[in-house]
Amino acid sequence: MPAISSSVGSGAAGAAQFVDSESRRYRYFDPKGKRATHYEDVTVDVQPDPERYLLQDWIISFPNGEGAYVKDSTQAKSSNWHAFRAPDQEWERTHYQRQSRIEVMIQSVIANARKAGAHKEFDGAWNKILQTHLGAWKHAEFGLGSALMQAQRGGYTQMINNATLTNSSYKIRLSQDITLYLAEIGMDIDGWDDERGKQAWLEDDIWQGTREAIESIMGTNDYLEQYFATNILFEPLVGELFRSGFLMQAAAANNDFITPPVISAAEADYERNLANTIELSYMLVADEKFGEHNRGLLQSWITKHGDLADKAAKALQPIWSQPHSKPVSFVDSRAKSEERVQKILGELGLKR
Repeated sequence: MPAISSSVGSGAAGAAQFVDSESRRYRYFDPKGKRATHYEDVTVDVQPDPERYLLQDWIISFPNGEGAYVKDSTQAKSSNWHAFRAPDQEWERTHYQRQSRIEVMIQSVIANARKAGAHKEFDGAWNKILQTHLGAWKHAEFGLGSALMQAQRGGYTQMINNATLTNSSYKIRLSQDITLYLAEIGMDIDGWDDERGKQAWLEDDIWQGTREAIESIMGTNDYLEQYFATNILFEPLVGELFRSGFLMQAAAANNDFITPPVISAAEADYERNLANTIELSYMLVADEKFGEHNRGLLQSWITKHGDLADKAAKALQPIWSQPHSKPVSFVDSRAKSEERVQKILGELGLKR
């Protein structure tokens, strides 16, 4: 166990004995494995905590006396918030590197496709779908990114902050990718209307359930509820349903080979975000002291946000009938998303 301020009573050098206290590496935390990873070295205990190493209270406090970070930013409870380690082990440098590689790939795909005149082969009905529904979806991604940007501020440790913030960054990047993609191919297609997506997002009945689900996530003050609802419920029930269950399936059948690579990065993003969320959620439900409380809390979130995600998903059904070529049915896509969320919840010992 790492030394804590209350057990040492002194800030003098050498007062505490901890892992590697005799090493020049100065590591003072217990790594998850035999050796600390680079991710752990640059994230664990970077954020100060009076319960760990600080003899005084928070260095910076708000006018009401609360410290810079407070545990009641969420209703969830943990015996040790610092135990969380993100499976993707992403930190600042690796995050920027990955985002940069994705952007280079997407821009290359779009530039090469435009040069080859790939847009000329798009089915006419598919053009309308891209303008209207992919144009609407960028607002969904931006909404989730904004919610998670707010959520990361409440995270009690740097590891939770990092996982939530990189999640936010991925969503906002995808929203930007879709915006730029539609603007670029729109320059080559007669009659293209960049405003259709925004109009559909604000007015089309198909998208109002999605708006409600996302605005509900944005409206909660519990940062873990926002994180959990996004990745455990909304993403498999609505996000993957639309991206993988519709766009990735129907695009090629309608002579569109550009949209799938633009969207595909989002599916890889989600796998990373999902793994992080499951790890954090499992830590909470398996907590020896607070596990029962946390299971009840997460079940209440499942009911609340699961119902909204179901409503959003059902409202999207008409989109599946709009392309001329329909390689997959809404019923089949929906069944896969239902199976997906059941497996995710099963890993946590939770259910709908």
